[in-house]
Amino acid sequence: MLRSLHPFARPLFVDATLTHAPQLFNPASTIDNNGWQDGCTLQGFPVGGGDRLHNLGSIIICGIAILTTLFLLWRSQRKKAAVGRREMQLFLLGYIVISICEIFTIGGFPLNSTVRIVFVAIHIAAITATSWILMLNGAVGYQLLDDGTAVSIGLLLISSLVIFIGTGYIALDTGLNWTGYWEDTRFVPNQAYALYTLYQLVPLVFIVIFFCLEAFLVLRILGERKPMLYLLAAALLFAIGQIFQYVISVHICNGTDGKINGGLFSTLFTLLSVVMIWVFWSSITEDDWPMPTVAGSGAYN
Repeated sequence: MLRSLHPFARPLFVDATLTHAPQLFNPASTIDNNGWQDGCTLQGFPVGGGDRLHNLGSIIICGIAILTTLFLLWRSQRKKAAVGRREMQLFLLGYIVISICEIFTIGGFPLNSTVRIVFVAIHIAAITATSWILMLNGAVGYQLLDDGTAVSIGLLLISSLVIFIGTGYIALDTGLNWTGYWEDTRFVPNQAYALYTLYQLVPLVFIVIFFCLEAFLVLRILGERKPMLYLLAAALLFAIGQIFQYVISVHICNGTDGKINGGLFSTLFTLLSVVMIWVFWSSITEDDWPMPTVAGSGAYN
């Protein structure tokens, strides 16, 4: 993976890859429906006019994800005394942006190539920024700053925007070749280490830190065990989604003659993971948690 940046080198609808980043590079064999290095190209379903809707299943799941997340936003709004309510809502909003982008990237909506690149760049940037917001949610419970205040929300928003804009610019410059700085990454072997780091490694680090922070909070500070079941379920569901994307996808694609691939199931399990993260957060913000204040004036009640 490090030697050849597969998730970015392979254009849209390729087997066993993160198809969030299609067509940032010059055409490869997948553009001609020949697969990538003996892989499987996602064909999808014809929609007329010579266009194809490549991943209808993912589009449907993304629609469900958006509706589900809107419901969680509403439920979060009703938890007036919950610690980290605004921060959790920002995470959910970030996930909605990701889901919208997935409709046009992973979903394979027929688009102009330039428009598709823009959606891809926004998608990549949203994933990185939302992972950052998730990590900061893990720190909210320690009350280093009072949650929900202008300072707390402002720092979260500003830092997230910096990450979003920076990552988005690199992705756009790579795909549209504005400056030519990333020109050498547009050809085989497509070793776009900057994008690989920002899109794959950095979000993974943020997610791991989030789980570590929350596990320590629950086990050592709250002294509880039940919320860990929700947290572990979220981690397991996320891992299953990645297995579908990286390992099982090519077999699903081959078995269905290119009708679907692992992207559909990856999107589904990621949605379930987000739901379990919300359930975990909700469970540790119930009114009967006996948690002392760590710092500042806010605390879990």
